[in-house]
Amino acid sequence: MNNYDIIKQAILKKQQITATYNGLHREMCPHVIGKKNGKAHCLFYQFAGQSSSGSIVPNSLENWRCIPVDKLKDVVAREGEWNTAGNHSTSQTCVDDVDVEVQF
Repeated sequence: MNNYDIIKQAILKKQQITATYNGLHREMCPHVIGKKNGKAHCLFYQFAGQSSSGSIVPNSLENWRCIPVDKLKDVVAREGEWNTAGNHSTSQTCVDDVDVEVQF
C-alpha cells in the first residue's frame, strides 16, 4: 500500500500516523487528504515527535501541519487515541480537492 492509501485508510478508521518528514519523526492524526495544486496533500494534527517549528505543545491550536504526501517517509498507521484541536472545524486551506475528511 502506498503512503496516500495508508493515510486515507487511517482517516477512515481514525488511526494515528507515524512518519518521517524533513528528517524529523512525527506522530500525527490525519484529518483531510486530497490535492492542492494537483499534488497530494494531507492536513495532520501533530501531537508528538519533532517539528522544525519548535516543540510540540499538547493540545495546542498551533499543531496543524499541511504536508505533501510524497515528502513523507516510513509512513505507518497505528491504533491510539485520536488527537485534534478545538479549532478543527475552522476552514482549512491545505487541500483544495478533498478526497476524504475525518468524520466527527
